[in-house]
Amino acid sequence: MSFLDEAQDLFEYTRDMRRDFHMHPEIGLKEIRTANIIANELNNLGIAVKTGIGQTGVIGILKGKAPGPVILLRFDMDALPVNEETGAEYASVNQGVMHACGHDGHVAIGLSVARILDNHKDEFNGTVKLMFQPGEEGLGGAEQMIADGVLRDPKPDVALSMHVWNEKPVGWIGIVPGPVMAAADKFTVRIIGKGGHGAVPNLCNDPILAASQVVNLLQGIVSRNVSPLKSAVVTVTAIHGGDAFNVIPSDVIMKGTLRSFEPEIRDLVHKRFRQIIEDTAHAFDCKAEIEIQSITPALINHPDITLHVQKVAESLFKKDELDYKTPTLGSEDMAFVFQQVPGCYIFIGSANKEMNLDASHHSAKFNFDETILPKAVGLMATAAMELLNS
Repeated sequence: MSFLDEAQDLFEYTRDMRRDFHMHPEIGLKEIRTANIIANELNNLGIAVKTGIGQTGVIGILKGKAPGPVILLRFDMDALPVNEETGAEYASVNQGVMHACGHDGHVAIGLSVARILDNHKDEFNGTVKLMFQPGEEGLGGAEQMIADGVLRDPKPDVALSMHVWNEKPVGWIGIVPGPVMAAADKFTVRIIGKGGHGAVPNLCNDPILAASQVVNLLQGIVSRNVSPLKSAVVTVTAIHGGDAFNVIPSDVIMKGTLRSFEPEIRDLVHKRFRQIIEDTAHAFDCKAEIEIQSITPALINHPDITLHVQKVAESLFKKDELDYKTPTLGSEDMAFVFQQVPGCYIFIGSANKEMNLDASHHSAKFNFDETILPKAVGLMATAAMELLNS
């Protein structure tokens, strides 16, 4: 029996665990219930467990029949501050919190992979290190687990992670060598002018007018400064200034995100971003305060490990669309792990339009086709076993 068959036999367990986590979502770095369940499940298998890593993270250590390589399998577990609108029978019971990105599925997949590999621990040399990570959604969970020693004692030789992916349909799998997810920065900009009465704008330095020009001009960074053969994103996602219909405010606050794959493109975007904002604010007799905060570096798949995973996928999924070329400008803090441990990040297409399970990630209507769960479990378990024995 293949691991894919074993994963299919575990489907009800994986699905039921996923739905339980979905009903009881927890915000990043507060995943206490989730972590307790994970620890109990691993303990019941006899897997050595460490808790409280990176605040609420959990590590499981599964040793094979003899010493050998160490492979890290990472599964994120945090939810988002979103009011669920799926109407699912297993919808969130925690008001204002929702698994709107699929991490509930990731935890269930990780626990199922643990079960399969534990059943076969006498068939591999080495160690499987299970990393259940909190706070992936921009809260620094990976960095905190690294600081608490997740990459030590023992140090992993290889790392794997994955994501259910509603941007693609069931039957699609993305295993891309090289840069696969973007470096992400977030910005806050304050444009400071001189407020006053809306009936006498000539006596004011209008920060709203300056901000509106900034939003337009920022679009020229990607279209006119970044090579058409490269990728970058400059997105303003929030803008606020003023509260009354007849008052020009004294300042405007803008927030958003910058994305890129290559360091030189990132530097270029940052440089032009600052130039445009400062010069435009000056042109309107305003001042600008700019804060750019780095969230994650680019996530880069190791070519040799990625090739290995591709071959495993080809052997398991002969009828699926295997995509080796399409990256995403989404970001992922697994990038911090990959800076120290070579690895591969996998995407599993999970959208099903016919079942209305195709809402995008972070949407209040997000849900995915659960039939892909055994596929993800089988691929992760098989790739891990073959890397250990290669």
